[in-house]
Amino acid sequence: MAARRKVRFGIIGLGLMGREFGSAIARWCHLLFDGPVPELAGICDTNPASHAWFKENFPTIRVVTTRYEDLLASSDIEAVYCAVPHNLHRTLYVDIISAGKHLMGEKPFGIDKPANDAILAAIAANPKVFVRCSSEFPYFPAVQRIISWITAGKLGRIMEVRSGFHHSSDMDVAKPINWKRMVEVNGEYGCLGDLGIHTQHVPFRMGWIPKTVHATLSKIVTERPDGKGGMAPCRTWDNATLSCAVDHPDGYRFPLFLETKRMAPGQTNTWYLEVDGLAASVRFTTRDPKSFYYSMAGEKEQSWSRLDLGWTPAVPGITGSIFEFGFSDSLLQMWAAFLLELDKGKPPVFGCFTPEETRISHALHTAALESNRKQSVEPVKV
Repeated sequence: MAARRKVRFGIIGLGLMGREFGSAIARWCHLLFDGPVPELAGICDTNPASHAWFKENFPTIRVVTTRYEDLLASSDIEAVYCAVPHNLHRTLYVDIISAGKHLMGEKPFGIDKPANDAILAAIAANPKVFVRCSSEFPYFPAVQRIISWITAGKLGRIMEVRSGFHHSSDMDVAKPINWKRMVEVNGEYGCLGDLGIHTQHVPFRMGWIPKTVHATLSKIVTERPDGKGGMAPCRTWDNATLSCAVDHPDGYRFPLFLETKRMAPGQTNTWYLEVDGLAASVRFTTRDPKSFYYSMAGEKEQSWSRLDLGWTPAVPGITGSIFEFGFSDSLLQMWAAFLLELDKGKPPVFGCFTPEETRISHALHTAALESNRKQSVEPVKV
C-alpha cells in the first residue's frame, strides 16, 4: 500500500476541544480510511502549562509556542485547528487564512457579523485555502440516516422541523463566571453563538434557510461568583428559542424551530433533530445515541418505530457494528470529512459546516437579536 499523505496540523488553543482534536489524531488508526493522515506538528497557547499534555503524548510536535505568529510562520504547519474565545476569531482566523494555512475554526466564526464578514473576505482573497467550521453532531449514524431519508424524498412534504442543543451546567447558580458568560468575550449572541451552529448544520445543508425569525431570548441568572469572593454580572443570553419560517423549493412554507439552552434541567450536552413529513417523520437525540426513530404516515393511527443502528458511521472503522457510537466517534468522523474534502475537493461524505453557512448563521443571529429587542418578526437578510 502506498504511503498516505500526511497533513501537518498546528493547534491554537489547547483547552477542551484542542485536547479532543489531539486525541482524535492519536486514534486515527481506528478508521479504515484511505485519505490523508493528520499529524500534530505544532501547538500554541498563551498558558505554557497547557503544553505539557501535548508534549508528553505527541513526539511529532516541532513547534511549541505562546505566540500564534510562530505557528503561522512555520513551514512545518500546513493546517490549523483554532479553538479560542469568540473575540479572538476575527484576528486569528484572518491571519491563519492570510498565511496560507488551511483552517478548521470554532463557532460562531466571528464574535459578530462584521467579524464574520472580515473572515469571509480573507477566504475570498485566498481561494486556495480550505476553511471549515467545527460541528460534530451530524456524524452520528442515526443523523446520517435522517439526512439520507430527507435527500431521498421519503418524508414527503415537510411539515415542521425542530433542532436544539441543551446544557444544564448553568443550573448551578453558584458556578463561577467564565468567558462564555462575558459579553465582551463571548459576544451579544450569548448561547446562540456557542450552540447555534450545531442546530443549523443539517437544516442549512438541506436547503432550509430561514426567511424570517421571531426570537425569545432569556437572561435567567444575572450575576455569578467572580472567583475572587465577589459577584460579576452575567450579560449574555442563557437560553434562546427561534421560530423561523422557511420557504421550500417546492413552493410551500414550513416552520423551523431552533433551541439553544444553557439552562435546561437534566440535560448534558444534548443535541436533537426532529423532522415531521406528510409521508414519514424522523427524529434523533444524543440521549439515545444508537437509535433512529421513524414514523410512517398514511394510516388512521400513528406509531413510532425505533431502529438501533449501532456503530455504522459514514467512514468505516474497526469497531463492530453492534457497539454504540459516541461523541469522540462523531468528532473523529468530522475530521475525516474535513480531510477527505481537503484531499478530493468535494466531500464524499456529509461535509463540514462551510464559511457560507456561517454567513447565514450570523444573518440569522443578528436578526434574532433585533427580533428579541423589538418583540417582532424580523427578516433574515442572507
